[in-house]
Amino acid sequence: MNREIDLSVSTYGVARQHQYDVAILPWGATEPHNLHLPYMTDCILSQAVAVDAAERTLKNYGVRCMVLPPVAMGSQNPGQRDLPFCIHYRYETQFAILKDIVASLRHQGIRRLLIVNGHGGNSFKQMIRDLEAPLSSPEGDTKVLKSSEAPSGAGLFIAAAEWFKMASAKEFFEQPGDHADEIETSVMMHYHPELVRLEEAGEGRAKSFAIDALREGKVWMPRHWTLVTDDTGIGNPALSTAEKGRRFADACADGFARFLKDFAAVNRQEELYQ
Repeated sequence: MNREIDLSVSTYGVARQHQYDVAILPWGATEPHNLHLPYMTDCILSQAVAVDAAERTLKNYGVRCMVLPPVAMGSQNPGQRDLPFCIHYRYETQFAILKDIVASLRHQGIRRLLIVNGHGGNSFKQMIRDLEAPLSSPEGDTKVLKSSEAPSGAGLFIAAAEWFKMASAKEFFEQPGDHADEIETSVMMHYHPELVRLEEAGEGRAKSFAIDALREGKVWMPRHWTLVTDDTGIGNPALSTAEKGRRFADACADGFARFLKDFAAVNRQEELYQ
Protein backbone atom coordinates (compact mmCIF):
# COMPACT_ATOMS: atom_id res chain seq x y z
CA MET A 1 0.00 0.00 0.00
CA ASN A 2 1.60 3.24 -1.15
CA ARG A 3 -0.35 6.27 -0.01
CA GLU A 4 1.96 8.55 -1.95
CA ILE A 5 0.78 7.33 -5.35
CA ASP A 6 -2.61 5.62 -4.83
CA LEU A 7 -5.48 8.01 -4.11
CA SER A 8 -7.82 5.18 -3.12
CA VAL A 9 -5.76 4.74 0.07
CA SER A 10 -4.06 8.13 0.31
CA THR A 11 -4.87 11.03 2.61
CA TYR A 12 -4.69 14.78 2.20
CA GLY A 13 -1.92 14.78 4.78
CA VAL A 14 0.20 12.67 2.45
CA ALA A 15 -0.84 14.10 -0.93
CA ARG A 16 -0.26 17.74 0.02
CA GLN A 17 3.40 17.04 0.75
CA HIS A 18 4.25 16.28 -2.87
CA GLN A 19 4.19 17.74 -6.36
CA TYR A 20 2.77 15.36 -8.96
CA ASP A 21 3.95 15.13 -12.53
CA VAL A 22 1.11 12.98 -13.93
CA ALA A 23 -2.38 11.96 -12.87
CA ILE A 24 -3.36 8.41 -13.87
CA LEU A 25 -7.02 7.55 -14.31
CA PRO A 26 -7.97 3.84 -14.40
CA TRP A 27 -11.23 3.29 -16.26
CA GLY A 28 -13.18 0.05 -16.38
CA ALA A 29 -16.79 -1.11 -16.51
CA THR A 30 -19.49 -2.92 -14.56
CA GLU A 31 -20.16 -6.20 -16.37
CA PRO A 32 -20.08 -10.00 -15.99
CA HIS A 33 -16.75 -11.72 -16.58
CA ASN A 34 -17.61 -15.32 -17.37
CA LEU A 35 -18.79 -17.20 -14.25
CA HIS A 36 -15.60 -16.93 -12.19
CA LEU A 37 -14.43 -13.30 -12.13
CA PRO A 38 -15.98 -10.24 -10.42
CA TYR A 39 -18.15 -7.73 -12.25
CA MET A 40 -15.51 -5.11 -11.39
CA THR A 41 -12.61 -6.97 -13.01
CA ASP A 42 -11.84 -4.22 -15.53
CA CYS A 43 -11.66 -1.61 -12.76
CA ILE A 44 -9.58 -3.81 -10.45
CA LEU A 45 -7.00 -4.71 -13.08
CA SER A 46 -6.62 -1.25 -14.63
CA GLN A 47 -6.03 0.22 -11.18
CA ALA A 48 -3.64 -2.52 -10.06
CA VAL A 49 -1.46 -2.19 -13.15
CA ALA A 50 -1.59 1.63 -12.87
CA VAL A 51 -0.42 1.52 -9.25
CA ASP A 52 2.40 -0.87 -10.14
CA ALA A 53 3.41 1.47 -12.96
CA ALA A 54 3.34 4.54 -10.69
CA GLU A 55 5.50 2.78 -8.10
CA ARG A 56 8.09 1.83 -10.73
CA THR A 57 8.04 5.29 -12.25
CA LEU A 58 8.82 6.88 -8.89
CA LYS A 59 11.43 4.31 -7.90
CA ASN A 60 13.25 4.08 -11.22
CA TYR A 61 12.89 7.58 -12.63
CA GLY A 62 11.97 9.90 -9.77
CA VAL A 63 8.72 10.85 -11.53
CA ARG A 64 5.75 11.08 -9.18
CA CYS A 65 2.28 10.08 -10.36
CA MET A 66 -1.03 9.87 -8.53
CA VAL A 67 -3.40 7.05 -9.47
CA LEU A 68 -7.01 8.19 -9.15
CA PRO A 69 -9.79 5.80 -8.08
CA PRO A 70 -11.08 3.76 -11.04
CA VAL A 71 -14.15 4.82 -13.00
CA ALA A 72 -16.66 1.96 -13.32
CA MET A 73 -18.76 3.54 -16.09
CA GLY A 74 -18.20 1.41 -19.20
CA SER A 75 -19.83 1.21 -22.62
CA GLN A 76 -21.54 -2.14 -23.31
CA ASN A 77 -22.51 -4.09 -26.41
CA PRO A 78 -26.07 -5.09 -27.27
CA GLY A 79 -26.97 -8.19 -25.34
CA GLN A 80 -24.69 -7.32 -22.46
CA ARG A 81 -27.28 -4.79 -21.33
CA ASP A 82 -29.74 -7.68 -20.90
CA LEU A 83 -27.55 -9.35 -18.27
CA PRO A 84 -28.31 -8.68 -14.59
CA PHE A 85 -26.46 -5.64 -13.23
CA CYS A 86 -24.46 -5.06 -16.40
CA ILE A 87 -24.61 -1.29 -16.68
CA HIS A 88 -24.22 0.61 -19.94
CA TYR A 89 -23.03 4.21 -19.85
CA ARG A 90 -23.52 6.39 -22.91
CA TYR A 91 -20.79 8.43 -24.58
CA GLU A 92 -22.37 11.60 -23.20
CA THR A 93 -22.21 10.24 -19.65
CA GLN A 94 -18.62 9.09 -19.93
CA PHE A 95 -17.60 12.34 -21.56
CA ALA A 96 -19.28 14.38 -18.83
CA ILE A 97 -17.36 12.44 -16.19
CA LEU A 98 -14.07 12.93 -18.02
CA LYS A 99 -14.73 16.65 -18.51
CA ASP A 100 -15.30 17.13 -14.79
CA ILE A 101 -12.15 15.21 -13.89
CA VAL A 102 -10.10 17.19 -16.40
CA ALA A 103 -11.54 20.50 -15.18
CA SER A 104 -10.67 19.66 -11.57
CA LEU A 105 -7.13 18.56 -12.38
CA ARG A 106 -6.54 21.59 -14.60
CA HIS A 107 -7.75 23.91 -11.85
CA GLN A 108 -5.28 22.28 -9.44
CA GLY A 109 -2.35 22.73 -11.81
CA ILE A 110 -1.99 19.14 -13.05
CA ARG A 111 -0.73 19.26 -16.63
CA ARG A 112 -0.68 15.61 -17.68
CA LEU A 113 -3.33 12.88 -17.52
CA LEU A 114 -3.00 9.26 -18.59
CA ILE A 115 -6.18 7.18 -18.89
CA VAL A 116 -5.46 3.48 -18.27
CA ASN A 117 -8.38 1.65 -19.82
CA GLY A 118 -9.35 -1.86 -18.78
CA HIS A 119 -12.50 -2.31 -20.87
CA GLY A 120 -12.38 -2.97 -24.59
CA GLY A 121 -15.77 -1.33 -25.14
CA ASN A 122 -14.48 2.05 -24.02
CA SER A 123 -12.96 4.49 -26.50
CA PHE A 124 -11.50 7.82 -25.47
CA LYS A 125 -10.12 9.12 -28.76
CA GLN A 126 -13.16 11.21 -29.66
CA MET A 127 -13.52 12.49 -26.09
CA ILE A 128 -9.92 13.67 -26.07
CA ARG A 129 -10.34 15.29 -29.47
CA ASP A 130 -13.50 17.04 -28.26
CA LEU A 131 -11.65 18.32 -25.20
CA GLU A 132 -8.96 19.73 -27.48
CA ALA A 133 -11.41 21.94 -29.40
CA PRO A 134 -11.93 24.77 -29.12
CA LEU A 135 -8.57 25.69 -27.71
CA SER A 136 -8.80 28.15 -24.84
CA SER A 137 -6.38 29.43 -22.30
CA PRO A 138 -5.88 27.46 -19.05
CA GLU A 139 -7.49 30.38 -17.17
CA GLY A 140 -10.75 29.69 -18.99
CA ASP A 141 -11.02 33.09 -20.67
CA THR A 142 -12.08 33.63 -24.27
CA LYS A 143 -8.59 33.96 -25.71
CA VAL A 144 -8.00 31.33 -28.38
CA LEU A 145 -4.53 29.83 -28.32
CA LYS A 146 -2.56 28.18 -31.06
CA SER A 147 -2.05 24.46 -30.49
CA SER A 148 1.64 24.96 -29.77
CA GLU A 149 0.99 27.56 -27.06
CA ALA A 150 -0.79 25.27 -24.59
CA PRO A 151 -0.77 21.60 -23.60
CA SER A 152 -4.20 21.20 -25.22
CA GLY A 153 -7.60 22.77 -25.34
CA ALA A 154 -8.31 21.03 -22.05
CA GLY A 155 -5.39 22.83 -20.44
CA LEU A 156 -3.40 19.63 -19.97
CA PHE A 157 -1.98 16.81 -22.02
CA ILE A 158 -4.27 13.77 -22.17
CA ALA A 159 -3.13 10.32 -23.29
CA ALA A 160 -4.96 6.99 -23.19
CA ALA A 161 -3.94 3.34 -23.37
CA GLU A 162 -5.44 -0.09 -22.79
CA TRP A 163 -3.32 -1.71 -20.09
CA PHE A 164 -3.39 -5.16 -21.71
CA LYS A 165 -1.82 -3.81 -24.91
CA MET A 166 1.35 -2.59 -23.22
CA ALA A 167 2.93 -6.02 -23.77
CA SER A 168 2.41 -8.79 -26.30
CA ALA A 169 -0.01 -11.32 -24.82
CA LYS A 170 1.18 -14.02 -27.20
CA GLU A 171 4.56 -14.01 -25.46
CA PHE A 172 3.00 -14.89 -22.10
CA PHE A 173 -0.15 -16.93 -22.74
CA GLU A 174 -1.01 -20.10 -24.62
CA GLN A 175 -4.63 -19.26 -25.45
CA PRO A 176 -5.16 -15.51 -25.11
CA GLY A 177 -8.76 -14.54 -25.74
CA ASP A 178 -10.93 -11.47 -25.56
CA HIS A 179 -12.89 -11.31 -22.32
CA ALA A 180 -12.53 -13.11 -18.95
CA ASP A 181 -9.95 -15.25 -20.71
CA GLU A 182 -6.51 -16.60 -19.82
CA ILE A 183 -5.12 -13.05 -19.71
CA GLU A 184 -7.59 -11.39 -17.36
CA THR A 185 -7.94 -14.49 -15.21
CA SER A 186 -4.17 -14.92 -14.80
CA VAL A 187 -3.59 -11.27 -13.93
CA MET A 188 -6.48 -11.35 -11.46
CA MET A 189 -4.99 -14.51 -9.91
CA HIS A 190 -1.75 -12.57 -9.47
CA TYR A 191 -3.27 -9.50 -7.84
CA HIS A 192 -6.37 -10.92 -6.13
CA PRO A 193 -6.44 -14.73 -6.03
CA GLU A 194 -9.17 -14.58 -3.40
CA LEU A 195 -11.55 -13.14 -6.03
CA VAL A 196 -11.05 -15.89 -8.63
CA ARG A 197 -13.18 -19.07 -8.73
CA LEU A 198 -11.54 -20.86 -11.64
CA GLU A 199 -13.39 -24.08 -10.87
CA GLU A 200 -16.65 -22.27 -11.63
CA ALA A 201 -15.53 -20.86 -14.99
CA GLY A 202 -17.26 -21.58 -18.25
CA GLU A 203 -15.22 -22.52 -21.30
CA GLY A 204 -15.54 -19.09 -22.87
CA ARG A 205 -16.59 -20.48 -26.24
CA ALA A 206 -17.63 -17.78 -28.66
CA LYS A 207 -19.12 -17.55 -32.13
CA SER A 208 -17.42 -15.52 -34.84
CA PHE A 209 -19.07 -13.20 -37.32
CA ALA A 210 -20.36 -15.02 -40.40
CA ILE A 211 -19.29 -12.19 -42.74
CA ASP A 212 -15.63 -12.28 -43.74
CA ALA A 213 -14.90 -8.56 -43.47
CA LEU A 214 -16.39 -8.40 -39.98
CA ARG A 215 -14.58 -11.53 -38.85
CA GLU A 216 -11.27 -10.23 -40.21
CA GLY A 217 -11.68 -6.83 -38.56
CA LYS A 218 -11.84 -4.90 -41.82
CA VAL A 219 -15.35 -3.74 -40.96
CA TRP A 220 -16.59 -3.14 -37.41
CA MET A 221 -19.95 -3.43 -35.74
CA PRO A 222 -20.77 -4.32 -32.11
CA ARG A 223 -21.20 -7.96 -31.23
CA HIS A 224 -24.51 -9.05 -29.73
CA TRP A 225 -23.07 -10.57 -26.58
CA THR A 226 -25.74 -13.15 -25.72
CA LEU A 227 -25.70 -14.46 -29.30
CA VAL A 228 -21.92 -14.82 -29.22
CA THR A 229 -21.28 -16.44 -25.82
CA ASP A 230 -23.32 -18.39 -23.27
CA ASP A 231 -21.18 -17.69 -20.20
CA THR A 232 -20.22 -14.08 -21.16
CA GLY A 233 -16.59 -15.14 -21.62
CA ILE A 234 -14.65 -15.03 -24.88
CA GLY A 235 -11.57 -17.20 -24.50
CA ASN A 236 -10.90 -20.25 -22.35
CA PRO A 237 -9.46 -19.37 -18.90
CA ALA A 238 -8.55 -22.99 -18.03
CA LEU A 239 -4.78 -22.53 -18.50
CA SER A 240 -4.60 -19.42 -16.31
CA THR A 241 -1.94 -19.20 -13.59
CA ALA A 242 -0.85 -16.49 -11.18
CA GLU A 243 2.72 -16.74 -12.47
CA LYS A 244 1.65 -15.97 -16.03
CA GLY A 245 -0.34 -13.07 -14.68
CA ARG A 246 2.60 -11.74 -12.68
CA ARG A 247 4.98 -11.80 -15.63
CA PHE A 248 2.48 -10.13 -17.95
CA ALA A 249 1.48 -7.49 -15.41
CA ASP A 250 5.15 -6.72 -14.76
CA ALA A 251 5.79 -6.24 -18.48
CA CYS A 252 2.78 -3.93 -18.81
CA ALA A 253 3.74 -1.89 -15.74
CA ASP A 254 7.31 -1.54 -17.01
CA GLY A 255 6.00 -0.30 -20.36
CA PHE A 256 3.82 2.29 -18.65
CA ALA A 257 6.70 3.41 -16.43
CA ARG A 258 8.89 4.11 -19.45
CA PHE A 259 6.08 6.08 -21.06
CA LEU A 260 5.34 8.04 -17.89
CA LYS A 261 8.99 9.05 -17.54
CA ASP A 262 8.93 10.55 -21.03
CA PHE A 263 5.40 11.94 -20.69
CA ALA A 264 6.32 13.84 -17.54
CA ALA A 265 9.08 15.67 -19.41
CA VAL A 266 6.69 17.14 -22.02
CA ASN A 267 5.71 20.75 -21.43
CA ARG A 268 4.82 22.00 -24.91
CA GLN A 269 3.11 20.40 -27.91
CA GLU A 270 6.19 20.57 -30.13
CA GLU A 271 8.14 18.43 -27.66
CA LEU A 272 5.95 15.48 -28.62
CA TYR A 273 7.45 15.31 -32.10
CA GLN A 274 10.86 14.68 -33.63
